[in-house]
Amino acid sequence: MNRNFTVDVMVGLFVVLGFSALLFLAMRAGNMSGAVGLKDTYTVQARFDNIGGLKPRAAVRSAGVVVGRVTAIRFDDKRYQAEVTMALDGRYRFPKDSSAKIMTSGLLGEQYLGLEPGGDTVLIDQGGVITMTQSAVVLENLIGQFLYGKAGDGEKK
Repeated sequence: MNRNFTVDVMVGLFVVLGFSALLFLAMRAGNMSGAVGLKDTYTVQARFDNIGGLKPRAAVRSAGVVVGRVTAIRFDDKRYQAEVTMALDGRYRFPKDSSAKIMTSGLLGEQYLGLEPGGDTVLIDQGGVITMTQSAVVLENLIGQFLYGKAGDGEKK
């Protein structure tokens, strides 16, 4: 009976480890792990004409490195733009003239916010605003431009 008990305990541990690994992978794939490693953060805002499929908790990257997370997205009904609030890691300070653009990882992958540092010596403070932004590239708009461009070429002949 002792041998069966040991086998049962080992199988039980294996199942618990398997479920833990699946939970970990699901949270990583769903970007639900939160701001792991982001303890000392500062908040920055940016406004975009179109954010595409950007979601809260999306990564903020600079040079491919995650430097923060999107914390909130709201619609500014005075400017008719999307206002994106992000929490950046306090270890990474960016110049005031930095630019932000919404990018996609892969062809149909998740969207993230890309930051390109500027050359200014003054750094963005808590609550600062990034003014130079580039909206998301919407696939439907690109297809429409391509089709209308081809239709316009056909009329010229």
